[in-house]
Amino acid sequence: MLIVILIIATLLLVTWLILLGRVTGEDWVQAAYAGVFDNRAETDKLRLKDKQAMERLSGYSGITLFAMKKITAGSPAGKIKKYEREISGLQKGDLKSINTFMMPGYVLQRELPAIGKGEIHKMIMSKCFELYGKKYASNKTKQILAKILSYPLIGVACTLLLGVIFLGIGNSTAGIAIIGIGTILLLVLVYALYDELDDLVRKRRSAISKQFPNVVSKLALLVTSGMIMDRAWKETAFSQETELYREMRETSKELDNLVSPESAFSNFINRCNTKESAKLASAIMQNLSKGNAEIGRLLKDMAREAWQERRHTAKRDAEKANSKLMIPTMMLFLAILVMLMVPVAMNFSGI
Repeated sequence: MLIVILIIATLLLVTWLILLGRVTGEDWVQAAYAGVFDNRAETDKLRLKDKQAMERLSGYSGITLFAMKKITAGSPAGKIKKYEREISGLQKGDLKSINTFMMPGYVLQRELPAIGKGEIHKMIMSKCFELYGKKYASNKTKQILAKILSYPLIGVACTLLLGVIFLGIGNSTAGIAIIGIGTILLLVLVYALYDELDDLVRKRRSAISKQFPNVVSKLALLVTSGMIMDRAWKETAFSQETELYREMRETSKELDNLVSPESAFSNFINRCNTKESAKLASAIMQNLSKGNAEIGRLLKDMAREAWQERRHTAKRDAEKANSKLMIPTMMLFLAILVMLMVPVAMNFSGI
């Protein structure tokens, strides 16, 4: 049994090393491209967070401002500079910031079409398209799939080898535990890479749905006040920095670049992938030739329905929260009951 485990671990490790040796310049370029995107995304998040923090602190002054700055996390300038250095390095060919452990996964995708163009690849691609847009979806898909493919190879190999070492020195309990629990944990962590992507998509769709009533209400107000639809769309798009507004800005840029309204709004539907955004874009496309009066009434009706749906959603969320609080509430009640009953029981037993 020990020999079999050792052979499996050796085969996995050798396979990973062979794949690592077959990494080409194209694979490194794709990994670097995805790394640049990741660092830029983190930099944008930090800058937005810093901007929001400064807006919150703008209402303070003097000692209060100094105290609030100390309480908050402070400026993320150091982290931003670090990400910018990594971006500059990757663009100049410095690959030291790339995670080498995932590189064999790029080789598997390139050399095995069943993996590089299979169902898992398509599922990840559709989610990356929604999260990162058409421009970056392909590289992010390859990066995520490379991690899912490469980490189990090297992780399981190292876990099995470590287990064999413990088994070889006579500690069978520790060896079996490392092999069994370690392998399961590795596979769970690899699945978590895909599950995290799925969770990001769900959160994004939920955020877009929550932002929709405000968007459509503002559009209805601007259009009914006499503003043309294109201008109202742009004014609304640049009014906030959340998910739906960013997608609206992307659509506005496409329209400015002379992309046809049908294509621009179709892309908007595909990027948002929610029933609310599809309904809004479809209504706008169908009423482009009918003037502001018709689209204004339609947007008002849509806004009223959106706020009603928002209230229903809030009620459902509150009911879910109440149901989740039942167990801790009951546990707290039982704890209080025990605290009250134990002294009473002790007094009775003392009598």
